[in-house]
Amino acid sequence: MLPSAARTISRLCRPSAAFAKRSFTVSVPRPIAPGSPSCSVAATTRARTTVSCRLVPRTHNFSTMSAVAKRLAGKTVVVTGASSGIGRSCAFEFARTAAPAGGLRLVLTARRIDTLRQIADDLVKELGADKVQVLPVQLDVSDRKAVRGFVESLPEEWRDIDVLVNNAGLVKGVARAPDIAEEDIDVMLATNVTGLVHMTQAVLPTFLKRGSDGGAGDIINIGSIAGLDPYPGGSIYCATKAAVRSFSESLRKELISTRIRVIEIDPGQVETEFSVVRFYGDKSKADAVYAANTDSGVNPLTPEDIAEVVVFAASRPENVVIANSLIFPQHQGAAGLLYKKQ
Repeated sequence: MLPSAARTISRLCRPSAAFAKRSFTVSVPRPIAPGSPSCSVAATTRARTTVSCRLVPRTHNFSTMSAVAKRLAGKTVVVTGASSGIGRSCAFEFARTAAPAGGLRLVLTARRIDTLRQIADDLVKELGADKVQVLPVQLDVSDRKAVRGFVESLPEEWRDIDVLVNNAGLVKGVARAPDIAEEDIDVMLATNVTGLVHMTQAVLPTFLKRGSDGGAGDIINIGSIAGLDPYPGGSIYCATKAAVRSFSESLRKELISTRIRVIEIDPGQVETEFSVVRFYGDKSKADAVYAANTDSGVNPLTPEDIAEVVVFAASRPENVVIANSLIFPQHQGAAGLLYKKQ
């Protein structure tokens, strides 16, 4: 198999539920020999090759340990909105990356506690209880009282938090400013802005007590291209993500004398449950958003793509701060600019 084709198939066949439901095509100049553990390949010389991807059990070789795994070893990571999408993928990416060193603790929060418990079971089953410990916590970040008591509610050995991933967020509707429902405004502000701020306030005291340099820890805020490039029909959501950007920038400057890193990651179009929530549970409308682009040759990012960036930022040497990252899929140039093949 040509190296370029091998890389393409390897990327397309990673174990993601989104990819497991699709077939992909790659062009190769000669037949591809079957035998990939996660692909069934049918090929003809100089023809387009259809690659069908399916989920297969992962196996891990922990005989080698990277510097990245060592940096994550023994840390406690909190991920909000961890029941699906980017948050769920962050949980798996942190666990898998740190597994060779072991000792990682993951605190996964969301409203859907049963889903979190299933994720915890899946992680321990895949990696082993000696490699990762997972604590599912039911938490709605828009509940101020619950957030303020969050750290104290944890078992004592879980309170020494090292990394906070402020991922929980949502968008409701596509109405323009005069017609936006008041309850939609309230829930977006309470989740995307005040929820993120309150989670940060809840965890910061732990960070500030650590080390001899005034504090240490990572605050990773998931923003959006919408905070940089507002668009019609998204005024409140765009405003909330602009607030995340301003808060992150201000906080970074406030903490400049410490070892606390403030990191913002701004995804472009990512295929998650995001659009299902936006359309009030109408999955057909949500699917149509991504299908229209995919049919035109634009493949949105996956949650795994963003999770890799999150873990990369969290696993840099302590003097390295990936302050801001804007992540686009190929063919996206702005919030509303996606090149579509004719």
